[in-house]
Amino acid sequence: MNITTKKLPHSEIEMLIELDPQEWGGFFNKAAKELSQNLEIPGFRPGKAPQNLAERHLGEGKILKRAADLAIRDSYFKAAEREGIFPVSAPKIQVLKIAKGNSFEFKANVSVMPQIEIGDYKKISQGEKIKKPNEIKLDQKEIESAIEWIRNSRTKYAAVSRAARKGDRAEVDFAAKREGKIISEGESKNHPLVLGEGKFVPGFEEKLEGMKEGEEKKFSLIFPNDFHDKELANKQIDFEVKMKIVQEAQKPELNDEFAKSLGGFESFEALKKSVSEGMKKEKEQKEKESWRAKILEKIARNSKADIPAVLIDSELSKMEQEMEMSVSEMGLDFETYSRNIKKTREELKEEWLPKAKSRVMAALVLGEIAKKENINVPESEVEEEANKFLLRYPDIKAARNQIDMDRLKEYTRGSLVNEKVFKRLEEFSASA
Repeated sequence: MNITTKKLPHSEIEMLIELDPQEWGGFFNKAAKELSQNLEIPGFRPGKAPQNLAERHLGEGKILKRAADLAIRDSYFKAAEREGIFPVSAPKIQVLKIAKGNSFEFKANVSVMPQIEIGDYKKISQGEKIKKPNEIKLDQKEIESAIEWIRNSRTKYAAVSRAARKGDRAEVDFAAKREGKIISEGESKNHPLVLGEGKFVPGFEEKLEGMKEGEEKKFSLIFPNDFHDKELANKQIDFEVKMKIVQEAQKPELNDEFAKSLGGFESFEALKKSVSEGMKKEKEQKEKESWRAKILEKIARNSKADIPAVLIDSELSKMEQEMEMSVSEMGLDFETYSRNIKKTREELKEEWLPKAKSRVMAALVLGEIAKKENINVPESEVEEEANKFLLRYPDIKAARNQIDMDRLKEYTRGSLVNEKVFKRLEEFSASA
């Protein structure tokens, strides 16, 4: 087997692979034998006819096609291994020369992991200081706001006969119309909302203030410019509303009894301390994540790589799946969301392209730093972390059968390597 390789743009390699007549003849004979296994020829048992007779019945073209498949499948992988080529995509195959008794020649174009010219990651890390835990402070208002959120979550509501006001919980029937026709998702019965939370169209909740149970009201609102359904953005929408119920908020007092009712706290001060410690840890984590994102973006910006299209396309597919999950959490399907924003999948992918390239570059940067810093993860550590993931399932044995363990371990290994790379960058930052 003769192999000639040529580097192409965008981290693509072309392999020209030639099999001599003897090598090719072996694949031709194998294909003929395989195809004639069930061939019925008068005077012979199936598969026992002489090859030349079987060839005449099968037709040379059919045998050549199968022989080419066998030869390419076998030779491509051997050629890639011999040349030290590690593909990241399926090959694009083109047969150049095929005939019985001659040599067989084909071309395989394949994308490979790009070589990366990485920026000075040590210097960049040293130029971006990460805050130490004692430098991260909590504002008293932040703690009070968090406790108020807990208090609101324990709020009870009682029906009242007075007019609705800010802070009340209400249930309403409404119909939203444009030019006399109900808009998409523009009708609801017993729709719950808390006046003043601002979770509805701007101005809607304010219009409900002053209404009593059983009252009806008509009013119009101009939908905001950034409304998700572009057809309704900046348009006048007419509402017909009936107040079904008004409930007054009954918030618990912030005292020791309130803290005890949450479980695990002896006093209100103990609750405040716990909230403060939890928020501080959360702030420290956010600071670390922010620093990591900033440093990785800077290193990537100062690095160069000829990224193959297949890696970018793969990242775009991931982003598409992420968007579908996000839209699903909003209670929509992707096609409805796409119609609302008036953009096709292709148009969205075009918008995401710069971000996809950045994400691929970031992954390449992390991998290159790991290589340069000789960062590896022992198999025992990968196994331990993968087992932690499996503990989330009630039946670990069943989970092992349902989950692709090789993929789980590969993902786990990548995550652990990335974590070690970031810790190394943090060490560089601290040493400056």
